[in-house]
Amino acid sequence: MWIDIEAFTPIESLIGGVLIGLAAMILILFCGRVMGISGIIGGIFQKNSGVLWRVFFLVGLFSAPWLYQTLSQTIPVVEITASWWVIILAGLLVGFGTRLGSGCTSGHGVCGLSRFSLRSLASTLIFMIVAILTVFLVGFFK
Repeated sequence: MWIDIEAFTPIESLIGGVLIGLAAMILILFCGRVMGISGIIGGIFQKNSGVLWRVFFLVGLFSAPWLYQTLSQTIPVVEITASWWVIILAGLLVGFGTRLGSGCTSGHGVCGLSRFSLRSLASTLIFMIVAILTVFLVGFFK
C-alpha cells in the first residue's frame, strides 16, 4: 500500500471533522435524532417519520461536494476502477450490513461513540476489523 504523504490535508480534515460533529450535535439537539445516514435514508420510506428534515439533510449531504468543488482551488481526482456489478453488489452488501448492525458508521462511529454507547463501540470495532481485513485480502489477492 502506498500513502501519498504530500497529499495529507490536516487542516481540511480537521475542518471536515468539526463540521460533521457540529451537524450531528445540531441534529440531536433540535430534532432529537441521531445522525446515521442509513436511518435517515430508511426513514424517508416510512410513514410518519418526518420526511422533510430528512430530505433537507440529504440535499445538504449530496450538495456539499459540489459546493466544495465550486469554491475550492484544488479539485480531487476520483477514479473508480470497479465494474458496475461490483459497485452494485458492494452497495447491496453495505445496505444489508447496516440493517444487520442496526446502523452505519456515521450513526455508531460518530454519534454512538460520542454518547458512550457500548453497542456502538462493539459495532464500530467490528466495522473497523472487517474493513482492515477487507483491505488486506483485496491487496493480498491482487
